[in-house]
Amino acid sequence: MLVELRDCNADALNDLTAVQTALIATAKRIDATIIGHAFHQFSPQGVTGVVIIAESHICIHTWPEHRYAAVDIFTCGDTRRLDEATQHIAETFGSRDRSVISLKRGQLGPAAAEPIQSEPNLAGVSGA
Repeated sequence: MLVELRDCNADALNDLTAVQTALIATAKRIDATIIGHAFHQFSPQGVTGVVIIAESHICIHTWPEHRYAAVDIFTCGDTRRLDEATQHIAETFGSRDRSVISLKRGQLGPAAAEPIQSEPNLAGVSGA
């Protein structure tokens, strides 16, 4: 799942401990098997991090100055749990505008590139 979180709480996005706690809690929420994690606080602002799970990974990069975060949840499992995870992480960072794209990975052929699900307003979203 590719998660675009906009209009977030800038302080939360710039807090290494809060970001780490949020991603680990998200992994636990979907019953993923946590193998390890690594996080880094940038100067003057921003956090990047990854939680490595047996099922793959959950990662984030934040831009507090833009009140924006990009989150990837790459895992196999129950899609309903992933929807719950994206809701949880959006609420954790106080996002008032989010977009979610769910892609099936590991598929062969043209269907692999087609979005399976998307949430509101992907038009005009550019890479940060």
